[in-house]
Amino acid sequence: MAVKIRMKRLGSKRNPFYRIVVADSRSPRDGRIIEQIGFYNPVSEPKELKIDEELALKWLGNGAQPSDTVRNLFSKEGIMQKFHDSKTKK
Repeated sequence: MAVKIRMKRLGSKRNPFYRIVVADSRSPRDGRIIEQIGFYNPVSEPKELKIDEELALKWLGNGAQPSDTVRNLFSKEGIMQKFHDSKTKK
């Protein structure tokens, strides 16, 4: 089973709100998920982003692949750097 970390869209028309979730890569975008690890609200000012860093690092360590957008968000939060550092320490 290929696991992805991606965004699930919620909210009304022209007012998007995203949950950052871990899901099977074959499931639809807003379909069944394995676990929710955060959320992102691009409409609010300033943009609101909350990620459970511990869960994100756990799933990355287990082989989950982040989507391009989620990878960029993780990089801004410093999660990708921590993941890279933990891999090189071993």
